[in-house]
Amino acid sequence: MNLGKREFLQVLGAASVAGMGLGRWANADAQTAGEALYDVPRFGNVSLLHMTDCHAQLKPIHFREPSVNLGVGSMNGKLPHLVGEHLLKAANVPAGSAQAHALTYLQFEDAARRYGKVGGFAHIATLVKRLRASRPGALLLDGGDTWQGSATALWTRGQDMVDAARLLGVDVMTGHWEFTLGMDRVKEIVEKDFAGKIDFIAQNVRTADFGEPVFKPYVMRTINGVPVAILGQAFPYTPIANPRYLVSEWEFGIRDDEMQKVVNEARGKGAQLVVLLSHNGMDVDLKMATRVTGIDAILGGHTHDGMPVATVVSNAGGKTIVTNAGSNGKFLAVMDFDVRNGKLADYRYRLLPVFANMLPADKDMDALITRVRAPYEAKLAEKLGTTEGTLYRRGNFNGSGDQLLLDALMDVQGAEIAFSPGFRWGTSLLAGQEITREWLMDMTATTYSYATVAPMSGETIKTVLEDVADNLFNPDPYYQQGGDMVRVGGLQYSIDPGAAMGKRITDMRLAGKPIEASRMYKVAGWAPVAEEAAKAGNKPVWELVEQWLKSRGGKVAARKPNVPVVAGALPNPGYDAAV
Repeated sequence: MNLGKREFLQVLGAASVAGMGLGRWANADAQTAGEALYDVPRFGNVSLLHMTDCHAQLKPIHFREPSVNLGVGSMNGKLPHLVGEHLLKAANVPAGSAQAHALTYLQFEDAARRYGKVGGFAHIATLVKRLRASRPGALLLDGGDTWQGSATALWTRGQDMVDAARLLGVDVMTGHWEFTLGMDRVKEIVEKDFAGKIDFIAQNVRTADFGEPVFKPYVMRTINGVPVAILGQAFPYTPIANPRYLVSEWEFGIRDDEMQKVVNEARGKGAQLVVLLSHNGMDVDLKMATRVTGIDAILGGHTHDGMPVATVVSNAGGKTIVTNAGSNGKFLAVMDFDVRNGKLADYRYRLLPVFANMLPADKDMDALITRVRAPYEAKLAEKLGTTEGTLYRRGNFNGSGDQLLLDALMDVQGAEIAFSPGFRWGTSLLAGQEITREWLMDMTATTYSYATVAPMSGETIKTVLEDVADNLFNPDPYYQQGGDMVRVGGLQYSIDPGAAMGKRITDMRLAGKPIEASRMYKVAGWAPVAEEAAKAGNKPVWELVEQWLKSRGGKVAARKPNVPVVAGALPNPGYDAAV
C-alpha cells in the first residue's frame, strides 16, 4: 500500500495511542508504515495471541462495525456498548485514523477505500510469525466461530478452516458455530485432525445422559518456566440459539460453579497464571468475572466486540482482566503478562488491526488458501448484481445486507412480512462492488439455512419479537441467549430495550395500519432451528435470494434498513441515531 503523508501520520497516531513505541519510526518512509504499526515491544514473560469469530473468512474482507450496540441495566454506556466517537474517546483513538476505521463505522466507505481490506489468514499468519519471533513460547488461542461463515467452510464441512488453523499454528481452541456441523463431525475433527496439534477445550459441555465432559476442560502449558492454565468455555446457549438436534447428545450452559472448581483444580496443580478462553459474549464474561475467582484474564468472543482497551473487574479473590478481540479476522490481540513470585504482577494488552495492505501475505498460507478455494473459485465469483450502496449486517436492529435478504424473501414468496435472524457474521460490500455468490454465502451459509413461509397471527408475531428482544436486552447477562435483534421486513414497530419482559414491543404496523392480534399474516423467514424444517423440503435461502438478484437486471439498491423506533434512554453512547 502506498500511503500518503496524511494517512501515514494517522497510522502513527493510531499506533502511539495503542501504546506502541514508535519514536524510531518518526522519519520513516511511508512504505514502512505497516512495520511501525506492528512493532509491539515485548513485555513480561508470558504472551498469548488471541483471535476469535473469524467466521471462516480466509481472504481479506471489508466489515462495517455497528452504529447501534445498546447496553441495558448496569451495562448501559459502558464497554463494549459504545459506538463511533464514544468508543474512540474511551480508547483515546484519534478520529480518521486507521485504528478508528477498524474499530468503528465512522466514514466507513471513505475509510475502507483509503485503508483497504482487513483480515485474511495469509496476512494474519505473517503477523503471528512476527509476534512469535519476539515472544518465545507465545501461544495462539482461537475463541471459536472459525469453521462457519463462508461457502467453502460449508461445502468442505469446515475442512478448509481446520487446515488453515493447523498451518496458522493455533494451540488452543473453544467453539460455538463449530457445533452446527453436528456432533460426529466435531468429534472427527477434534480426535483426528487436531490430535497432537490443537487442544479443543470446553469445561461447560457435558453428555446429556451421564453428565460426563465431552472435551477437556483446560490445558496446562509451561511458558518460560511459568505454569499456565488455559480454561475453555464454549457458547453456553448453543442448543437455544442453534438447532438442538445437531447437538442432541450434549448439554451446554454457563456452569460457573463448575468453572470455579476447574480454576481451583488448575491452581492446585501449580498454575501461576489462569486464563479463560471464552465464547460467552462480553457481558456474560464481565458478570462471570465477578462470580468466579482465581481467573487472571478472560479472552472473550461471540459478541464480535473489538475492544481496544481491557476492562478490569474486581471480585472476592482479586481482579480479572476481560477483553474481546472482534471478528472476521480484523484483529489479533496480544496479551503480555509479567508473572512474578507465582502470581500475575502486571500486563500489557494490544488489539492490533490486521490491514491486508500493510502486512505481506505469508506464502505458505497463501498457497493453502489458493489450493482449498480452487475447486470453487468460478462458482464463488459468479456475479449476481452490483450494489449501489454499502451492504452491511452488524448492528442491534438491522443492516442494509439483511434488508436485501428481507426484500428478496418477501418478493419471491409473496409474503407481507419477513424475518431474518440477528446473526452478527456477514461481510460488507462498498458501493459499486459486485454482489457475488461468495458474498451471498457469507451472509447465509449455515447447515440449516432453509427458507420458510407460513401464516402467523399478529399475537404470535409480537411474542416472537418480545422473546428475541429479551434475549438481547435482558438486564441479566446470563439470560442473553442469542445474537442481535431479529431483522424485520414490511413490519414497523417501536421498542423500549429497558422495559420489562413482554412490554418492550409496541405500535406494530403494516403499511401504516395496526397489526391485529387475531389476524393471520403471511410471514417469510430463514434458518429455522426446528428439525422439521430440515425435513420439509424447503429450499436454501441463497437460492431464493439469487433468483431475486438476477431478476433485478444488474444494479441493486442498498435500501435504508427498516429499523424500529427506539424508545427509552436516548441519546445513548451505544446508539447513533444519525445513521
